[in-house]
Amino acid sequence: MKKKIVIAITGASGAIYAKLLIGKLQQLGEQISEVAIVMSDNAKEVWKLELDNEDYKNIPFKFYGKHDFMAPFASGSARFDTMVIVPCSMGTLGRIAGGISDDLVTRAADVILKERRKLILVARDMPFNLIHIRNMQTITEAGGIICPAIPSYYSKPKTIEDLAMTVVNRVIDLIALENESYRWSEE
Repeated sequence: MKKKIVIAITGASGAIYAKLLIGKLQQLGEQISEVAIVMSDNAKEVWKLELDNEDYKNIPFKFYGKHDFMAPFASGSARFDTMVIVPCSMGTLGRIAGGISDDLVTRAADVILKERRKLILVARDMPFNLIHIRNMQTITEAGGIICPAIPSYYSKPKTIEDLAMTVVNRVIDLIALENESYRWSEE
């Protein structure tokens, strides 16, 4: 069964993770029926800053405005399978944990949780304070997955993109898409 996926990009540092995930989803297109994108205003600024003024408008999937509550994934009836918030700021994580649906990102996350579907938060801020940890606990207990953007080194990444891709490949695994990537103890 093909996946319907929402990608939300918030204003934490780490635009590279969103960019690489979007590129990987393009490559895995035969497993996906739809990808929807929503970005916060801060995410747009961080994207430009961290990706050398690369235009996020070149993303090949459909964009929705941050206050477009008519977006299909603002309702459980649209049956999106998965939502990935990448990178996920602690402010966004806190609003989700508190049940505050004040924009499309937090509304969609609320919908995914209430429908018992897969919510993956690629938390990027650090260090964590006790409030962050408790918010992560709340989201985990509600069925969400906290996947901090902590790269691995087993594959001996040679570039920043290779290093960031270790996180993206983990997210792809969590979405449950078939993916060729480094596997521990495999040749």
